[in-house]
Amino acid sequence: MSRSVDIHQIEWVLYNTTLHDRYQKTAPQGPVQTYTATTQNGHLILRFQLDPERPVTAEAYRDGASNDLLLNLSYTEAGQRTVADASGGSSSSSDVIQQVSTGSQQGSDGASKDARERWKLDTIVLDPGHGGKDPGATANGLYEKTIVLDVAHKLGDYIENRLGINVVYTRTDDRFIPLEERGHMANKAGAKLFISLHVNAARAHAAHGTETYFLGPSKTEAAEKVMERENSVIKYEENTEKYEDYDEQALVRQTLTQSAYMRQSEKLASLVQGQFENRVQRDNRGVHQAGFYVLWSASMPSVLVELGFLTNPQEARFLRSDRGQTLLASGLFRAVRNYKKVYEKGIYRGE
Repeated sequence: MSRSVDIHQIEWVLYNTTLHDRYQKTAPQGPVQTYTATTQNGHLILRFQLDPERPVTAEAYRDGASNDLLLNLSYTEAGQRTVADASGGSSSSSDVIQQVSTGSQQGSDGASKDARERWKLDTIVLDPGHGGKDPGATANGLYEKTIVLDVAHKLGDYIENRLGINVVYTRTDDRFIPLEERGHMANKAGAKLFISLHVNAARAHAAHGTETYFLGPSKTEAAEKVMERENSVIKYEENTEKYEDYDEQALVRQTLTQSAYMRQSEKLASLVQGQFENRVQRDNRGVHQAGFYVLWSASMPSVLVELGFLTNPQEARFLRSDRGQTLLASGLFRAVRNYKKVYEKGIYRGE
C-alpha cells in the first residue's frame, strides 16, 4: 500500500514482510533526499523524503514471474521522464516511447485518434539470434544461427501476409550483429514488438522443451545460465566496455523504467508458451525473466524465445525439419495474432 505522509513524503507499507538479512542501505539519488526502512508489527515500512522541487508519481509493479514487487518513483527533470528505484538510483528514459497501455482508458472513447494511429501494431522486428562469426549453440551437426533464421523468415511471411504488419529483420542472412545494436534497430524502425529467436543447449542431452523470457532480474539458476550463455556472445564484438554498466542495479532501474512494456512482454511470452504447448505439442518450460543484453536496449514490449534444445537429438531433428520449423513459426504467429487483438482493443475502445 502506498500513501502520502505529506506533500514531500511517500510511505509504502508491505504487509507481512521483513528486511532481508543481507539488506544494505545505499546513498539516495534522484528525487529521494532520505529514506528509511523499518519493521513494525511484522510489516515493512519504506518512507521516502522527496525533493520539494521535483514532483513525483509513485507506482508499484508486481512481477508476475516471481514474488518480487518493484516500487517506482517517476519524475520529470530537464524534459526527461526519469524513474528512481526504491534505493534512490535513477536512470534516464528519454528514449523510451510513451505507450498507450492496453489496460488504460483515455476518456470514454479509448485512446485519441492520433494515439490510435501512432500506436497501431504496424511494425514488428524479428531478431534471428547470433549469425556470421557467432554460430550460437552447435550440436548434432546443426547451428543455432541457421535454424533461427529459417524460423524467422517463416514467421515473418505469416505476419506480413496474414496480418498485414510490416516486418523488419535484424538480419536476413548469415551476418553478425552486436547485441545492443539489435534493440536499437527496433527503436529506429518504430517497432511495437521485438521478438528475438534462439535455440537452447544443455549438458544433459535429455533436456527438452521451449521457454520464453522477458527482461528482468533472473529468478532461477537455470534462467541465469541461459542468460549467461546468450550474453557471452559479446566476446565476438569489438567494443565490450559498453556492457560494463549492465549490472544488477541498472537492470532493476531499467525494468522500472519500462514497467508498462514489461507487463505486455510477459503477456506475449505467456501467449507464446501457450501456443507451443497446445498447438506445437512442445514441453512447456514456462515464462521467465533474465537480463539479456539483446532485450536491454529495445524500447517496446520484447521477448526472447528459446525454440528447443539443439543438444537433444530428438528435438534437433524437429528443429532441423521443415515441418518442425513451420509448426514453431505457426505457433509464434498465433501468439502475435492473439496479442494484437488484445493490444488493439485498448487502442480502439469505444469505436
